[in-house]
Amino acid sequence: MATAIPIAPIADPIHGHTFEPKEESIRQRNWGLTARVDPTVTWEEYVYWAKIERAEEMENNTVYNEERGPKTIGTVLKGRFSKGIHHDNAKKLEQEMRVRDVSSGDDKNGIVTDNTPHPMAVTDEEWKTAARALRTASWGTVFFLITTDILGWSSTPFVFASVGYGAGVALYIIFGMFAGLSGWMLWRIFITLDSSRFPMQSYGDTFYRVYGPKSRHFINITQALQQFMTVAVLVLASGTTIAQLASEKICFIACMIIFTVVGMVFGSIRSLQRIGWLANLSVWLNIVCFIMIMVAAAHYGIDYEVITSSTLISVIEPVKTFAGPPPDAYQQQATGFAGQFNGVNSMVYSWGGALLFVAFMAEMRHPMDFWKGMLCAQVFIGAVYIFFGAFVYSQYGQYSASNIGNVIQPLHLQQVNNILGLITLAIACLMYMNIGMKTVYIEVFQEAFHFPEITTKKGRWMWYALGPLYWAVAFVVAAAVPNLNGISGIVSSLLILNFTYTFPAMVFIGFMCQLGAELPGEGFDPHTGVTTRHDTGMKRWVRGFKKYWLQNTCYVIYMLGGLACCGMGSWAAITGLISVFGPGGTVATSFGCAAPV
Repeated sequence: MATAIPIAPIADPIHGHTFEPKEESIRQRNWGLTARVDPTVTWEEYVYWAKIERAEEMENNTVYNEERGPKTIGTVLKGRFSKGIHHDNAKKLEQEMRVRDVSSGDDKNGIVTDNTPHPMAVTDEEWKTAARALRTASWGTVFFLITTDILGWSSTPFVFASVGYGAGVALYIIFGMFAGLSGWMLWRIFITLDSSRFPMQSYGDTFYRVYGPKSRHFINITQALQQFMTVAVLVLASGTTIAQLASEKICFIACMIIFTVVGMVFGSIRSLQRIGWLANLSVWLNIVCFIMIMVAAAHYGIDYEVITSSTLISVIEPVKTFAGPPPDAYQQQATGFAGQFNGVNSMVYSWGGALLFVAFMAEMRHPMDFWKGMLCAQVFIGAVYIFFGAFVYSQYGQYSASNIGNVIQPLHLQQVNNILGLITLAIACLMYMNIGMKTVYIEVFQEAFHFPEITTKKGRWMWYALGPLYWAVAFVVAAAVPNLNGISGIVSSLLILNFTYTFPAMVFIGFMCQLGAELPGEGFDPHTGVTTRHDTGMKRWVRGFKKYWLQNTCYVIYMLGGLACCGMGSWAAITGLISVFGPGGTVATSFGCAAPV
């Protein structure tokens, strides 16, 4: 028996008509962030409006490219500081509405003198223009954002020192391909379910539309935790870098405060388009940094004190490299399989970044192009990882520390590298804070405490007020938790790895089941506002899984592989902590003038 689910559509942009619901008392739905978490919206309605949205984006993109004309250096630079085409359209719309308001018969006091509908009534097209005002990023901007988010080349020599040349190259390629597959899964879900009417804003929205609200709450909590911990770790790392640059003449806690204050000031940026040009700068600074390190590795010596004070290696021997797994005597963090898997852990984390992909797509002018930016970024990152890691490992061998910038000589080159590294850390920190704060603001303050939308004037001032609070709490955690970098390794095993590999497969399996479960005669009717289904429950999920059983079976294996890596990664991280920070080790807090050991 078919199940009819009443829906209250506002308009059908394909036919250009507005349809009223049969039973208007059911509910009055609004577009935007409130509608996106409306529990009465069905899967079929999400898909219907997403198809319309993609068609309109294709048309708008064609018009945009024609108006923009050929790319030049000037237009590219101007685009980095532009608020975007949708913002410009919103400004034009506002001016047109003012003209219409004046011509509608209003008197000098702004009182309408006729009985016609007020021209300020918001139409579907006007809402779409306003809703897309923050969707400004291009796929080129996304390339730099993804590269800034993922690129973590400084640990790649340590990976080769842990697993050897062969496994290092092979695993970087394999995990890179899997990371790309996860990104493709999230992109496929986004373009199938996102629309201006029901926008997708964060990673949790993918789970909400496939599995329901409880799964979204779980994802949002873990996402906010991971991003907050990442900001806290970057605050601590940046404080350490500033202390090194000052030769520890500045109190360490003051070094952390300096970076936190800078973050508070620049953390007021709301749109990723504004951060895009900073991400562009970050990519080029990263390139300069690893070129300097390769030059230092090829022509200068090694700072052995860093190795002996922070690893298990205590005897200085000639540099040795291995094609296969290095013996225990040459492992830095742990012995046996745990030592090798610590390297694999670093490799997996190097590809971690899928957590922000939905947020990137949500701010794209044309999200269908997301795959271009992601593919270019993944290929570039993989090439950098393999080339840089293998080159430095060839020079430093077993002394390739996880933070390779602290091992290079001479001192002045190390200081220049630290300065540039500090800038790139700051940019990455701003990006994580931007996305993390948006998640907290939209999912907690706006939804639970009814704060105004972030695109409004009141919402903007709320954003400015909550940003410094976010940085202040991150500073307290970074300064108070002993050995935060070690603890964050466990958090990374439980969160970063799962967000990059396990969760995308998990949600995509449900997505494929939803697609495969549809029967003839089912779907959303915009004329009546009714969604028709012939069955519900487990029977529907089983039928959907069987429809694409081979693909879904592969995705299940992929998901289980991610869970296995999560378990082994956590075990290896804990084993490494016991080996390095066990009896005789020193774990200090950062509330003081001396840098923690």
